[in-house]
Amino acid sequence: MIPIDETPLTRDGKVLILAYDHGLEHGPADFTGLPESADPARTFEAATHPAVTSIAVQKGIAEAYYPSYDDATDLLLKLNGTSNLWMGEPDSSVNCSVEYAHDIGASSVGFTLYGGSNKEVEMTEEFRAIQEDARAHDMPVVMWSYPRGQGLKNDTKSDVIAYASRLALELGADVAKVKYPGSKAGMEHAVQMAGKTKVVMSGGSKTSDREFLESVKAVIDAGGKGLAVGRNVWQRENPTQILDALEKVIFEETTVDAALDA
Repeated sequence: MIPIDETPLTRDGKVLILAYDHGLEHGPADFTGLPESADPARTFEAATHPAVTSIAVQKGIAEAYYPSYDDATDLLLKLNGTSNLWMGEPDSSVNCSVEYAHDIGASSVGFTLYGGSNKEVEMTEEFRAIQEDARAHDMPVVMWSYPRGQGLKNDTKSDVIAYASRLALELGADVAKVKYPGSKAGMEHAVQMAGKTKVVMSGGSKTSDREFLESVKAVIDAGGKGLAVGRNVWQRENPTQILDALEKVIFEETTVDAALDA
């Protein structure tokens, strides 16, 4: 097993994943504010920025677009996902195998786990198979660890986010992608519970530059290792500008003011 910090998923021990799996998960609604963002090539171009350690996409996008960018980007293939048309208890279908991800050039894989869902047992069993296959291929595993389901009233409560990061550690993920719990203290709790698993923040819905960067700064100050971001980059008219700022906050650990003034 190759140490994660010796894989393309990280840079200086930090992670900045540019996530573009939203077309499956959320549908066309995520592209309406900026229609050109529906073109995957635009996000692959953004992923060539030096701050981006990997681009995360579903199988079809990878097949169609990654060959044109394989020299300039690192591929994280998302192995499961479900459309927003699905109205049942939170679940996510497995759409790709580790072997196929490896064959088309991915260096790491991602998997969503809805802890707390009525489908948690089946999803955990699916994750077990994927995690073990990934180990056999020396591929890091990123868990989209999103507690969700009819029994959960607040999926961003500090204790719930800490549980999410602990699930990632206990089940063998190398990176836990979790929602921001609303405070630096809450993120510190999540980082503590994750042990040696790296914790990164889910970028969430688009916000102002300052609000977004302040939350990223809090994650880094709390011991988190970075970010898995989508809409807060590719929904902007100038993705390079926010990626320049993220490089300073995550990798150079500057203040938000310094990042915005650059």
